[in-house]
Amino acid sequence: MQKIRKYICTGILLFSISMQVFWWNGINVCAEPAAIEAPSAVLLESSTGKVIFEQNARERRSPASITKIMTLLLTFEALDQGKIKLEDPVTVSAYASSMGGSQVFLAENEVQTLETLIKCIAVASGNDASVAVAEYIAGSEEAFVEQMNAKASELGMTDTHFEDCCGLTDSDGHYTTAMDVAVMSRELTVKYPKIFEYTGIWMEDITHETSQGSSKFTLNSTNKLLKQYPFTTGLKTGSTSKAKFCLSATATKDGIDLIAVTMGAPDYKARFKDARTLLSYGFNISDLYLDENTDPLQNMRVQGGVEDTVPVKYQSEFRYLDTEGNSLDGVEKKYVEEVGSMNIMFKIDGKIYTAACTGTVLPGVTRRSIIELLKDWGYEVIEGKLAIADVMKAAEEGKLEEVFGTGTAAVVSPVKELDWEGKVANISGGKIGPLTQKLYDTLTGIQWGKLPDTKGWTVKVEPKV
Repeated sequence: MQKIRKYICTGILLFSISMQVFWWNGINVCAEPAAIEAPSAVLLESSTGKVIFEQNARERRSPASITKIMTLLLTFEALDQGKIKLEDPVTVSAYASSMGGSQVFLAENEVQTLETLIKCIAVASGNDASVAVAEYIAGSEEAFVEQMNAKASELGMTDTHFEDCCGLTDSDGHYTTAMDVAVMSRELTVKYPKIFEYTGIWMEDITHETSQGSSKFTLNSTNKLLKQYPFTTGLKTGSTSKAKFCLSATATKDGIDLIAVTMGAPDYKARFKDARTLLSYGFNISDLYLDENTDPLQNMRVQGGVEDTVPVKYQSEFRYLDTEGNSLDGVEKKYVEEVGSMNIMFKIDGKIYTAACTGTVLPGVTRRSIIELLKDWGYEVIEGKLAIADVMKAAEEGKLEEVFGTGTAAVVSPVKELDWEGKVANISGGKIGPLTQKLYDTLTGIQWGKLPDTKGWTVKVEPKV
């Protein structure tokens, strides 16, 4: 017993400290993005509506041409309701053709299809095209603007009021916020993803057919992110002397859809730079779980109804977004984490697999010691996500050689059987595997002083007299 007291594993303290530092460094990934130049901004994940970052996001500002997001939303809503069709011919009025600012130079009485005008709005931010569409849908721009404000109220955009359909005005009565822009951008893109077929266009020719003849006109996208940022899908730029430079940018990566809104940027480069910063930050810290559960649901019983039962269906797929660096294993329920108070390791086809120290997987001292020994012996140790389905498949193929847990109390403990979804995998013929035994003998040998400690894990102490 005295010999046991003489040896204390100092590696416990050292490993605990180093792992703690590593852990908190990992959390630092979630720190706010570098300072952006736009005075007002917001970043949200589109499918869940979760706000990831905001800066003066509810400050009322002039929106310039990002006003057209609402114009496009009402256009696609009318399309969805069957009130209009993409192939409908639209005649341009004198008023629409007179719009200044960004335009595609539509002539009075010129006829274009509705789809062509949508491209003119989404790609080139044509004010003339916006007014032409507004008049076609509502009869006049004034009536259309009433619909815009009604839609804004319906969406809870309490800090928004529109006075035109294109954002050309600099009136103090025409305003919105970065948050409200994000709301209407989400409504447009989630309900009508077809919009991306137009906002993703970089350059396209249209044909003007007027009394003066036929001529080609090239639509050039105002959204430079399409060339600057590889995950960009849209959405809309805007600028006036009053609004300065605004942008609602959408991007998609690994199933995550982000909307970054910046308002009042000092120049056109700053708005794109800010958007890239926000989008990159969002993708770096976001982890999305999607459950497309299609298991059949039982009919619900009805008392006193015409029918005894009614069918039940899922309202929508389940989505969960994490932006805090947490593991989603507890939600996903398909990756191996820990076994009770032990870290679990798998020897598959000569390699060692174990969960990384993230989320609920703790950086155990024994785990770290075992990994060091394994690497010293020439084993490749892979720390990361390992699906239990892949483990069971390896067992079926005869590649699952050994499974063992590591922990302070258990030291190294063999796992002889795995049971998952009715499938059973027997490991090592129900016996302790040779590698598991070697690890146990080596680690306990060092702890008891029976084997030389080449790692500096123990220190000899003298008992008090």
